[in-house]
Amino acid sequence: MSGVPVRKSVKEIQTPVGMARAHFWRPTHPCGAVVLGHGAGGSTWSADLLALTSLTADGWLVVLVEQPWRVAGRKVATPPAQLDVAWLAVMAALTSGRGALPRPLVVGGRSAGARVACRTAAAVGADAVLALSFPLVAPGRRGRSRAAEALLVTGAGTPLTVIQGERDPFGRPEEIRAALGTAAEVVPARGTHSFTKTPTDVLDAARTFLADLGSLVALTPRI
Repeated sequence: MSGVPVRKSVKEIQTPVGMARAHFWRPTHPCGAVVLGHGAGGSTWSADLLALTSLTADGWLVVLVEQPWRVAGRKVATPPAQLDVAWLAVMAALTSGRGALPRPLVVGGRSAGARVACRTAAAVGADAVLALSFPLVAPGRRGRSRAAEALLVTGAGTPLTVIQGERDPFGRPEEIRAALGTAAEVVPARGTHSFTKTPTDVLDAARTFLADLGSLVALTPRI
């Protein structure tokens, strides 16, 4: 579906913890929606998230969500509970009314954004979760695993794919597999927590996951 016309737009969404922004890449006839959140630092979009906007070529409506702390110009993310509150408000706005996002609905993000998506997937009624660079453990704090957040997704029977850098200090692909078991699909990618400057392999892995999503959603039992 290369050459699909894409309409870009931005929508501000008020949340209980401040103003968020949703950036849309919308093909003419979307087959579903992918909503992604960013990590805990930086003021610009990472290369992997920008690469995934190319999913519009396959018919997917892509939304990149800016958390209120970043819209406000702060450099460090707010606590997880506030991130979840903002995300839930954004998703409620995006999935209701005349402009509601089409299904299937895939939520995800990179690093902290992946954690938010996993923690809230059930609450927003996600059909699948796409986690980039899931921060299983903080470097130097190996005893404090965040696997339970991702297991919320697989425990509910929702398809989960984790795309992880081969040299990610927050957890290499084999460590993610060991922590999550066989319920999650773990796909290695080149690079570290930030992948590489040209993360075409991340885009390819996401495309494969989304191409199979129809059968995954149909065949995976809900708990």
